[in-house]
Amino acid sequence: MNGGTGATRTPWSLLDLDRAFRACWAADTCSPDDLPEWRPDSPSVGHCDITTLVVNDLFGGDLLVADVRRAGSPHGHHWWNRLPNGVELDLTRDQFRAGETLSPPRTVTRPPGPLPRRHPEYELLRARLTRHLGPLPSGGEG
Repeated sequence: MNGGTGATRTPWSLLDLDRAFRACWAADTCSPDDLPEWRPDSPSVGHCDITTLVVNDLFGGDLLVADVRRAGSPHGHHWWNRLPNGVELDLTRDQFRAGETLSPPRTVTRPPGPLPRRHPEYELLRARLTRHLGPLPSGGEG
């Protein structure tokens, strides 16, 4: 995978991808709704939306979203990917440690153009990942 630049680079492993995201998630890219729960020892908290979009930039496929419930009460949404081959990939699933449950997922369409919400955080995450992985394919932001 060369990010469309024509440059040759070492192929990524799934472990490389996971490590890069974990190194790049931070409080300044966390969703404001989840910031009170974000901690360095649980860096995926509040990052499912923009992580899912970056994974979609890399591999295509479908965006999945489910409602989250904690102790029976609504507690936001969770996003992950279905790759073109049908495999579901969720790099932020480990954030669920308090007995949360997810509704069955629904497939959503990525909006065209810049993200209406969290665009600066998405761009910051992509920039950090580029430092770890090298050039990334163009995003879906138009």
